Amino acid sequence: MTKDMTFSITAKTMRRFGLALAGLAFLAIPGAFAEERPVISTTTATADEIRAFCTNIADAARDQRYLLQKEELEALQKDVDARIRTLEARRAEYEDWLNRRNRFLETAQAGLVDIYSKMKPDAAAAQLAALNPEIASAIVMKLPARQSSVIMSEMPADKAARVTRIIAVATDPNTSKDPS
Repeated sequence: MTKDMTFSITAKTMRRFGLALAGLAFLAIPGAFAEERPVISTTTATADEIRAFCTNIADAARDQRYLLQKEELEALQKDVDARIRTLEARRAEYEDWLNRRNRFLETAQAGLVDIYSKMKPDAAAAQLAALNPEIASAIVMKLPARQSSVIMSEMPADKAARVTRIIAVATDPNTSKDPS
């Protein structure tokens, strides 16, 4: 290496070092990159001017608030209407199901009463004694009185008494208690 080359390397290094130092000094200056923005002064408006401005925009602000509330209420009303339609559809579905169930029960009950009315009293008594007392009572009440009395006389005394209690309570318009 020659003396000129050594000096040029040193000069380059010094230049780089100097640029880095200048950059750091520039960054250290507060607000060096800050953007100048105009400052808006509000001290020029008087209280009367502020009051007048607020009064002028109050009606528009109130109208806008009412409009937003109206839109919100309309959305809520649509939601409520949709829920009512859903509930009405379900209610109609349940009523249809209940009507079909009641028709089936009436048909089944009429058929059941016919079956017991054609049975011999001793066989009917044995069957009714084994049934739920409330069901047995309903069947006995639908049978002709003469046939019911013969069947009841064939039943065990405790079962016949329970059926009689249920029938008595069911025919009494002044009570709603369970005969148990």
